[in-house]
Amino acid sequence: MGPAHVVGAAVIDGSGRDPSNLDITIENGRITHLGASSAYGERLVAEGLTMTPGLIDAHVHLGLSSPIQPHFSFQISAAEIAADIFATAGAALDAGFTTVRDTGGIDGGVVTAIAKGKVRGPRVLSCGPVQCQIGGHGYYGAEWEPTELWSSHHIAGLCALSMMAGNADELRRNVREAFRRGASFLKLCVTGGVVGAHDRLTDTQFTVEEIAVAVQEAAARNTYVTVHAHNNEGIRNAVEAGVRCVEHGTGLDESTAALMAAREVALVPTFAVVEQLLHDTAGAGLAESTRDRAKGAREQMTKALAVAKHAGVRIGLGSDLIGPAQDRRGKELSLRAALETPMEALVAATQTNAEILGLSGQVGVITPGAQADLVLWNGNPLEDPELFSDPTNAVLVIQAGQIVKDLR
Repeated sequence: MGPAHVVGAAVIDGSGRDPSNLDITIENGRITHLGASSAYGERLVAEGLTMTPGLIDAHVHLGLSSPIQPHFSFQISAAEIAADIFATAGAALDAGFTTVRDTGGIDGGVVTAIAKGKVRGPRVLSCGPVQCQIGGHGYYGAEWEPTELWSSHHIAGLCALSMMAGNADELRRNVREAFRRGASFLKLCVTGGVVGAHDRLTDTQFTVEEIAVAVQEAAARNTYVTVHAHNNEGIRNAVEAGVRCVEHGTGLDESTAALMAAREVALVPTFAVVEQLLHDTAGAGLAESTRDRAKGAREQMTKALAVAKHAGVRIGLGSDLIGPAQDRRGKELSLRAALETPMEALVAATQTNAEILGLSGQVGVITPGAQADLVLWNGNPLEDPELFSDPTNAVLVIQAGQIVKDLR
């Protein structure tokens, strides 16, 4: 297949540089040239549109695309759960997200099905099941249900939310099993959560020594550990243990942020899920009590973002959306743009997220040699970041050189 040229768009390359008018040449799924080219090939005229790299969501839950409580109460068939997962994967592409990091919920079969092109979806990196302590965040069985029965809620090859460990040896076994199933990194829950069934936000979970076991196992496979962490003590435990990334980071303080920066630990804040839970708790299939947990989290997370930024922490971007309402994934960029600048939000969702995912230079940037993951927007999202919130504004989406959405 010969080269193709996207011409006429204002190009925002993901690096933070101002937009420029460049033609983009694509061949064999990669960007091969920036600027005018006399080479033969198809010309895709994009006058009046703005081009960005394909967006990256560093915190997704494709496996939680059905209402949560019915999902884990055996009220929804495997067929419907699968339909919801694949619909959500397609919606991510339609919103301009060509790469996502699934931080718990899907099994390896979903990653494989998308990678083979059997269903529409972004490039997926997955942790497999989340690693949790017995009685901690990530367990949604009934109170009367013995922990050992929790795995019966998993559907092999489709969804597996979490694995429970009572000590370091059990955790080591579980993370090895997660890698056996195809995980490319690990995620641990080290505090309670907003969407919690048997835990509180103030709880810390796993000891430093236990977290370090997962770090050791990840390092043996040349990968890393990220952690679900809201309170500062849990964040600090994880950083002391050697994790490479923190999700949420709601209660982060200045000294822990300084330690994160010194040890090059990244932060992925998640604002969209808080908005979702405050405005439509029932739509996610959760009890109204979850709304109470979400109250105040937005204010704390906003403060934590500023603290991390001041300390020089690398800050990515993740939506953390759950339930069936995951079509407006770009809302996370709109929310971050209001707290920082539209350019900073875009860089977080492209170049910085690529660095966090270990894909630096491969995705998240418009540069020769990178994957040809591109989005053409109806308007300039730097001038109006609300454009990110509406998938219809992503009029053309290209993934690895192939057009996967075209509303022109």
